[in-house]
Amino acid sequence: MIDTENIVRKYNTYLSLERGLSHNSVEAYMSDLSKLLRFADEENRPYEALTYDDLRQFVARLHDIGIHPRSQARIISGVKSFYRFLILEDYLANDPSELLEMPKIGLSLPEVLSLSEVNAIIDSIDLSSAEGPRNRAMLETLYSCGLRVSELVSLRRSDVFAQEGFIKVDGKGRKQRLVPISSVALEEIAEYAKIRIQQTVKKGSEDILFLNRSGSKLSRVMIFLIIKQQAALAGIHKRVSPHTFRHSFATHLLEGGANLRAIQAMLGHEQISSTAIYIHLDREALRKEILEYHPRNKQR
Repeated sequence: MIDTENIVRKYNTYLSLERGLSHNSVEAYMSDLSKLLRFADEENRPYEALTYDDLRQFVARLHDIGIHPRSQARIISGVKSFYRFLILEDYLANDPSELLEMPKIGLSLPEVLSLSEVNAIIDSIDLSSAEGPRNRAMLETLYSCGLRVSELVSLRRSDVFAQEGFIKVDGKGRKQRLVPISSVALEEIAEYAKIRIQQTVKKGSEDILFLNRSGSKLSRVMIFLIIKQQAALAGIHKRVSPHTFRHSFATHLLEGGANLRAIQAMLGHEQISSTAIYIHLDREALRKEILEYHPRNKQR
């Protein structure tokens, strides 16, 4: 078996000296390698034994969790570079990444917010306004949990298990999943609850967590408008939607080093490979994994 630690050091040196890459480029390649090594660990297989089909599964997971095609392409390029290095150094005889294809990159691509842009949008909310605490709690929950907008507006008070650090989400096809929620989001929900309790609630909406001015369930359109308004106030000129928050959440976790399977479980995708996660992934381990790498959770 190849000494991984030694190989990683040699690869770093190869990128810096032989290829003459800049410090930032080397860091990017090493980050891509760390994702590959984590995937190999998740599959309980040494990376030198991964096949073309394994690498296709690796790329499929990147796609499943919503990673931007350009980011996918960069990661694949990093994987190919590493395997070329292994061939060059005679550690491997065949390159399993040789036929790996780059994703098709169209003209219209989903935006990704940087962490500072997410922070700016959330921090732009005026907490002294009537809807301020609600909007902050909503956007914090949207990003913290990587929710779809339909899942956010349907979230119920009884779905929030603050003590356990989870929320119950009704996803597509009425499939339910437990999603870890950060302490930051829980704090914002608790602050909003102090105001919500004073509101007159329409019959049938008593258990809905986030209410509109009329005391009933918010519409998806309203969430779009709120996010658009806050992005403008924050000086963000990208096309920002609720899905942008979900997409950015997955990207930030992956870039931070979170487990691909954990991110898939959080997002609640319907692929067979994602569904199987619930059988094998311990919920408490999932929560620790997500919160460890959650950038907003680290700030307090």
